[in-house]
Amino acid sequence: MHDHLTDFIDDDPPEEWSLAVVNRTRPQPVQEMVESLFDGQPVAVSDEEIVDCDENAVILLRGGEVVASSALSELEDTILFVNSDLYVTGARSLGEIEVPDVISWLENTPFRLRGFPESDTEKLPLILLSRFIEQSAYDTDGGRLRSSFQRLSRIEDERGTRNVYHRLADTDVDVHVYGIPDWIPPETFDGTIHAGYGDEFRNSWFVVYDAPDDSADSAALVAYQVRQNEWLGEWTFDDARVSRITRYLERNL
Repeated sequence: MHDHLTDFIDDDPPEEWSLAVVNRTRPQPVQEMVESLFDGQPVAVSDEEIVDCDENAVILLRGGEVVASSALSELEDTILFVNSDLYVTGARSLGEIEVPDVISWLENTPFRLRGFPESDTEKLPLILLSRFIEQSAYDTDGGRLRSSFQRLSRIEDERGTRNVYHRLADTDVDVHVYGIPDWIPPETFDGTIHAGYGDEFRNSWFVVYDAPDDSADSAALVAYQVRQNEWLGEWTFDDARVSRITRYLERNL
């Protein structure tokens, strides 16, 4: 039984994660950016030299076993060398979102992150996964997408968000949006509005995609503002967990 959205965020992850930048030829500041990205998160970061391994590779280990790898350039292009404006303004739109394997494999791992102005980059893993889930819904052209914005007006005020959700509303995806009712959607917006002033409307951030069948992947990101401008969140690709989150939203918001 779940009484709050935070029940879906495991603040004590069972996995022991570590990430290594291997055979780096990129400048030292790039290594420092990787370390900063995971500073305070349950992921240890190191700089390693490994024989017979590619230069500038990033490997993710769980309990000492390699589970995923990505080129360092992938992290640079999606997180390290960008800021949140890239996604908010729509400079990177649907069809252009790629998540490095070493990031997506960190599903079910809680991230504690600060927003602007304390940090312009800490929230990027969650923003990236949000846009990736939206893109998955758009590409599948079916199923149901549920997204929270805290304030519904963000759908209109943020150009990138506006473009994404107007495009999604033109597909066969059943789009549901949640937040404080400070915006009246135009008649052309073919989505379902869920509005309220309660705690979970004001402080939750979720993007939950329930795929129509086994041919597509369900996914969910759930985050909550635990204190002013500080978020605790995680993502999952587990169908059973996505279904439980979906049922909670259907019954409570």
